[in-house]
Amino acid sequence: MLRSGFGTGLIEAGCDEAGRGCLAGPVFAAAVILPEDYKNPELNDSKQLSERKRQSLRDILLRDAIAWSVANVDNREIDRINILHASIKAMHMALDELWVKPGVLLIDGNRFHPYRDIPHHCIVKGDSLYLSIAAASILAKTYRDDYMTDLAKEYPQYQWQTNKGYPTLKHRDAVARHGVTPYHRVSFSMQLNLFREY
Repeated sequence: MLRSGFGTGLIEAGCDEAGRGCLAGPVFAAAVILPEDYKNPELNDSKQLSERKRQSLRDILLRDAIAWSVANVDNREIDRINILHASIKAMHMALDELWVKPGVLLIDGNRFHPYRDIPHHCIVKGDSLYLSIAAASILAKTYRDDYMTDLAKEYPQYQWQTNKGYPTLKHRDAVARHGVTPYHRVSFSMQLNLFREY
């Protein structure tokens, strides 16, 4: 079972992102403040959950959270400032929208830029350790998935409704046949290498 808090005695906000390794679409981030001693044995890292379970847990989290927010940075900004800075910027944007000010931030991963005067802790695999980070991972993932499913209606040949912009073989094949869209991250070196394979 994941831990309910970091033990700081302060209001804790968990932060995580989704879509960092994608070929297309924005990176999304969420910030979540859960009640002290919150418990939900089904809550886990979003990558360990089925799509149906993530959606079900999202509804529960939106009801139970003291405060939550989701933000995104689009592919053009990702190309301009790089994916790491874009991910952190999305987290800052989500924190900006919280209607309760946290006293400490729990950040999934090992890199973050200080946010205002609030101390933070970077926690590798934090989404599998702390409930608030797991909650943020679920919100970021489900809101991004919904966004990419909507985009798929505009560009059905890339099958974003199933791959969500990740570099699956079918997605890369579609890029080879149809080229990139205005939503692809064309300046990101990993993506360019994938495109050059064709």
